[in-house]
Amino acid sequence: MKIYGSTSLHEILGDMIVYRNLDPVDARLPRFEKIRNSVNIPTGKFPRKGKPAYAEVVVQLLRAAANLVDPNFSIQQLVYLGDTQLNDGNAFLTICDAGNWPGLAFIAAENQLPPSVDLIGHSNKTLYLANRWSALKDFEVYCRNQGFLMGEGTAVIVDLDKTALGARGRNDQVINQARVNAVKQTVGNLLGQAFDLEGFQRAYELLNQEAYHPFTTDNQDYLAYTCLILGSDLFTLDSLLDLLARKEIITFNQFLARVNDQLEGLSQPLREVHDSFNALVQSGDPTPFKTFRYQEYLTTTARMGTTANQENITELLDNELVITHEVCEMALRWKNNGALLFGLSDKPDEACFPGKDLADQGHLPLHKTITYVVGE
Repeated sequence: MKIYGSTSLHEILGDMIVYRNLDPVDARLPRFEKIRNSVNIPTGKFPRKGKPAYAEVVVQLLRAAANLVDPNFSIQQLVYLGDTQLNDGNAFLTICDAGNWPGLAFIAAENQLPPSVDLIGHSNKTLYLANRWSALKDFEVYCRNQGFLMGEGTAVIVDLDKTALGARGRNDQVINQARVNAVKQTVGNLLGQAFDLEGFQRAYELLNQEAYHPFTTDNQDYLAYTCLILGSDLFTLDSLLDLLARKEIITFNQFLARVNDQLEGLSQPLREVHDSFNALVQSGDPTPFKTFRYQEYLTTTARMGTTANQENITELLDNELVITHEVCEMALRWKNNGALLFGLSDKPDEACFPGKDLADQGHLPLHKTITYVVGE
């Protein structure tokens, strides 16, 4: 493992990126509100990655992006680079189906087992599952053998989180650490002297587990808000767990309703936070805890390209969020061959862009922030 200089995601993908709100970074591409009507997505709903409606939106964006690159560019096949068989695999399959394209997907997550590759076929679509990011070179050979020449006519989707940035099994823990620190700082700042770090950690670690995803819907905004309310002592963790166990609370909206009924127990500053959060939840906003997400932007970019000592690669990977060399190298090669590159991320837009005050201070969007490129 070594450092291959430094760069940004922008140098690889430009602004051809779309985050959770489905408004592409490149302003020349159609806005989600325009696409929403053509694919019958109700107002206030944001389809998540892997869902058919999400795939329909991505297909329209890919075709619009291809037209920007070259009006004669016709997408004939899709290649997908990701890190999870479930989320990225489902996204790949649904996008291929929506676009009526054959496709190949490289899904990697490094581990300590001997190098291996598994192929899972779905009609004219194949998942290439590897436990080394360096297997991308073998995947390129596989693509050529399947008639995918990785040039004109090929659209390449690059998953950003834990693929291009913070490779799963190698550097992904830094993404998680940045998010946890953002929750901790947000809750701590709002609670002030009443903040109980040990109690926060117990609540966050427990409720972040898969067993509680039916309650939190695996939404970090909901989890952060819940930790804030527990820290306010309006509920204790044990009382919430008891309500969940007895099914008196099943959904997050039911928990929110309980808080609404007890607003007199919140301080005025926390009540204002609640009111804003509640209004955004009711409007369908998928990232209603804006303060937390802005903090996440700061805690994430603070871990990019800042380590002075670059000699200890293990320490670098433990603390810095780095670009995956294998993904960067291959994506640029395919781009030079004429393929269309497009980045997908389920990360909230608010966690990827600085507010105006930060931008005025020189802070850059996440995809333009320079960081190290590390790989084999």
